[in-house]
Amino acid sequence: MRTTRILAAGLAAALSLPALSPPVQAAPAADEKLIVEGVRLPRPQSEVAASVTVVSREEIEALGVDFVAEALATVPGVTVNQTGAFGGQTSVRIRGAASEQTLVLVDGVPVNDGASPGGGFDFARLDPAQIERIEVLRGPQSTFWGTDAIGGVVSITTRRPERGRGGSVFVEGGSFSTFRAGAALQAAGDAGDFRLGVSGLSTDGISKADEDNGNRESDGYEGVSVSGRGGLNLPGGARLDASLLYTDAESEFDRFAAGAQGSVGDGDDLALSEEVAGTVSLRVPTLDGRLEHLLLAGRTELERESLADGASAFSAEAERNVLRYQGTFRAGEAARLAVGAEREEVDAFDDGIAIEGLFALLEANPARGLTLSAGLRRDEHQRFGAETTARLGASWQATPETVVRASWGEGFKAPTLFQTTFFCCGATAPNPDLAPETSEGFDAGVEWSHAGGRAGLALTLFSLETENQIDFDFLTGTYANIRRVDSRGVELSAELALTPWAQAALDYAFVDAENADGDALRRVPRHSGSLVLTVDGGGPFSGTLWVRHNGEEPDGVAEVDGWTRVDLAGRWQATEEVELFARIENLLDAEYQQILGYGTPGRSGTLGLRLRW
Repeated sequence: MRTTRILAAGLAAALSLPALSPPVQAAPAADEKLIVEGVRLPRPQSEVAASVTVVSREEIEALGVDFVAEALATVPGVTVNQTGAFGGQTSVRIRGAASEQTLVLVDGVPVNDGASPGGGFDFARLDPAQIERIEVLRGPQSTFWGTDAIGGVVSITTRRPERGRGGSVFVEGGSFSTFRAGAALQAAGDAGDFRLGVSGLSTDGISKADEDNGNRESDGYEGVSVSGRGGLNLPGGARLDASLLYTDAESEFDRFAAGAQGSVGDGDDLALSEEVAGTVSLRVPTLDGRLEHLLLAGRTELERESLADGASAFSAEAERNVLRYQGTFRAGEAARLAVGAEREEVDAFDDGIAIEGLFALLEANPARGLTLSAGLRRDEHQRFGAETTARLGASWQATPETVVRASWGEGFKAPTLFQTTFFCCGATAPNPDLAPETSEGFDAGVEWSHAGGRAGLALTLFSLETENQIDFDFLTGTYANIRRVDSRGVELSAELALTPWAQAALDYAFVDAENADGDALRRVPRHSGSLVLTVDGGGPFSGTLWVRHNGEEPDGVAEVDGWTRVDLAGRWQATEEVELFARIENLLDAEYQQILGYGTPGRSGTLGLRLRW
């Protein structure tokens, strides 16, 4: 298949690239897990008012997951649903908000699908081998990022070059004839740095429609990802950066089956997709570093096609272009001010829209341990006029062990091109009165950590109200603003060092999400959480036990039962260059569904080898 050929070519390219010479050691970086970048003004996590969780590359590797969506399931308040394993459409909901209300960024550029009905992002194909870190900002974030950030933001950073010069190769294989491989090459020199990586996965898979319902045809998947990132160090402390993330995938899927559970049954259908996201940015410090200018240009492209019995049944293309300027002024240690402008253009279905935005963000430290933030943004939509959003936040280091934080913010989501042009079922035209969705959210929490770092506890209360939510109205045959949604709940995180070589991390969320009629929202569990037990004594062996629970949730006319799954991952560092790793998924062979009618794998596993130099 085409992905296999691309993977082979990419592997050869990664292994044959010359390294920069002479190699140098990059300056030691701060603990990146503590620095939050998705709030426009990067801050240590303890000083950020917004509710944010950072999933680092080390945490992703410890879990041993093959797809980014699996790692997101460790974040409190996040719900992941997939229409069958290995390439099934994968949605991410934050605090009960619809998946289309989650803005997804790759290296700071929105990648939401401009051709899908709701404009959401499909997480089915993201390979973690190309990802450096993931930040999940919960609650409305439109003041930072504009449209679509009603429920929250998932900000993904691709792999960055590491110190010196080197590379890596890995291969793994396992259940369902699954094969995964990848390679990377990177280097740093006085002039700059670069990294090129490629990875891919091929599997026979399982039936997307649940095998327990008599579906016996396996649905395979092949996907490849290529990422490139590099930068040049310019005179005066300026830096030019570029990044690229490309994915190409083929996924077999099942089709509509009247009367079947979830209305899905065996079928000979195939989904093809190609996605690319690229950025070029220039940072220029002035005024002895007190004023930094950022110029960024980004572009994303998406092509999708569905084949039914070998014939094309659907195809779509979408493009998104972003231009951004941000100027950040630092007034000593007391305050920072950022002002900026953006223009975003989305094209699909031989149509297009443009949104222009202006924003200002202020952050001040009026007293020791106290950080106050405020923001205001004005977006001008080509079709729906102006929308103003604001946010306020505070973070207070009450004691050396205790941080109190609170934030309030607004969000909006403009109707998509599909929603403004589609009509059927007797309607003669799209709805001319369709209005943007708006949201208002508040959260407050406290975080405590043991002085010796042996324990930590965080508790957050949140509320999210969304008005004018867009849905399809079968009575009129058009999209309409017909729903109001309220969501409130609690998020809890705890960490405990059980021994010098064993740590436990617990995340739990209670989400009460209802529409105006008091009905629970579809595919949002009231209770969800995970327990991650990590064993690492500093020797060659390390392991992770992950217990994941998802409570029962409504799914149309029926309830999907709650479920608990246990995964086990381990690594043996045989030498500095050689590592063996393995994973057992669904260790206790639980039978469950994430979406009504769609199956999930039983007990399965993989075994792999990684070489570094």
